[in-house]
Amino acid sequence: MEAKAYAKYIRISPRKVQIVCDLIRSRDVDTAMAILMNTPKAASEPLIKLLKSACANAENNFGMDHDKLYVTEVFATSGPMLKRMRPASKGRGCRINKHTSHLTLAVAERE
Repeated sequence: MEAKAYAKYIRISPRKVQIVCDLIRSRDVDTAMAILMNTPKAASEPLIKLLKSACANAENNFGMDHDKLYVTEVFATSGPMLKRMRPASKGRGCRINKHTSHLTLAVAERE
């Protein structure tokens, strides 16, 4: 049994989030939290909230033990793109695509 948590429409590109996701995949929850706390990336902040939420879901909804939890899967998929215009030369406008992410994190108990 695994407990999942989702974060949607996070204003950071999935490519940047995936770098931090690779650091915590298949680690114990306490180790993963320590790694996220000491990682100087913008993606670590939403992942910290997501990891806490997944642990709370596991303890409250499924009665799992916090000391045995580990991260089974964590990934980021792309969400909708915010399209913005930026002034360019000769009266034109250049489009800027602002990427969003949907994050998924699952934890389970080790036997």
